[in-house]
Amino acid sequence: MPKFAANLSLLFTERPYAERFAAAAQAGFRAVEILFPYAEEAATQDGLRAHDLELVLVNAPQPDAAAGHLGLASTPGAEDAFRREMMGLLEQVKRLKPGLIHVMSGNGSGAQAFDTFVDNLRWLTQVAPTQVFTVEPLNPRDRPGYFLTSYDLAAEVLDRVASDRVGLQYDTYHSALIEGDALDVWRRHQHRAFHVQIGNPPDRSEPAPGSVDFPDFFQMLDASGYDGWVSAEYNPSRQTEDTLQWMNYP
Repeated sequence: MPKFAANLSLLFTERPYAERFAAAAQAGFRAVEILFPYAEEAATQDGLRAHDLELVLVNAPQPDAAAGHLGLASTPGAEDAFRREMMGLLEQVKRLKPGLIHVMSGNGSGAQAFDTFVDNLRWLTQVAPTQVFTVEPLNPRDRPGYFLTSYDLAAEVLDRVASDRVGLQYDTYHSALIEGDALDVWRRHQHRAFHVQIGNPPDRSEPAPGSVDFPDFFQMLDASGYDGWVSAEYNPSRQTEDTLQWMNYP
């Protein structure tokens, strides 16, 4: 079976943030991911340490609701702003020590956005030579205008970056909404995957029988030799502990 992590930005939200770490450990998770832990740095460090949890992934940068974007990585002309933002974040990340940083592309389209994203990712590998990064396609229904909305486009970006420290972040929810068949997307792009997230389309609910066959998917992960974390990133339909049956799928 894969090794599972819990996304504490979505799971165990019945509790205050500082209490979610204990709940995740009690439920059997040995690792967590947190979308944007930066405002809760002290509580995050305490929770990880107290419950012997690994922080496997964070997002970058922090969302800028006022500006209406999730990052500037693919925005031509905003390279200086992106790099200033990332330098500050990388300093904070040194204290949190996540295994992976998901670099959000932000909005954009076309060849200039592509080249800008590639250049910014290459720059990150130079200024953070020990950090590993991911890129993730997000479905256009949820993120209209977002640059990276295709797994084939993500593959082109990764081929151009050509770094063993920048890989694919695969998500059953997004892949199903983008291409229809989440398992086929995995078959075609599994060799690029550094991280996996699971959620049930069409509403990102807990893994259950439906359009994605999760028992088959877990078997595919094992057969493919994938040895990274599989993170539960979904919106529980009821109390989180009552939605964890998928952890015992054969």
